[in-house]
Amino acid sequence: QVQLVETGGGLVQPGGSLRLSCVASGSFYSISTMGWYRQAPGKERELVATITNDGSSNYADFVKGRFTISRDNVKKTVTLQMDSLKPEDTAVYMCYARAFVSTMIDWNNYWGQGTQVTVSS
Repeated sequence: QVQLVETGGGLVQPGGSLRLSCVASGSFYSISTMGWYRQAPGKERELVATITNDGSSNYADFVKGRFTISRDNVKKTVTLQMDSLKPEDTAVYMCYARAFVSTMIDWNNYWGQGTQVTVSS
């Protein structure tokens, strides 16, 4: 029902920056929360940041002050600006969306395929 495609991953040195973007498409009524999660090899998936339809943001403690999440409700995109990157930020970053399929009570969670972020010297 909802397809999420991430772009912007890559290789960056410690202290550098990357900007991740995700665009939603498909057949759905609307999207409420969007956000980003990440997963490193051998580790559990963890929340990075979320943003609601009205722009209320929530961040994991380990990215506060370094990452900024934003969204464009017209373009149906969510963006993660990543600054002051650390080696421990290395992971696959996945776009997330909670979307209402046909009504405001028929919803599901959707995930993109992920984009690799590698922070290394």
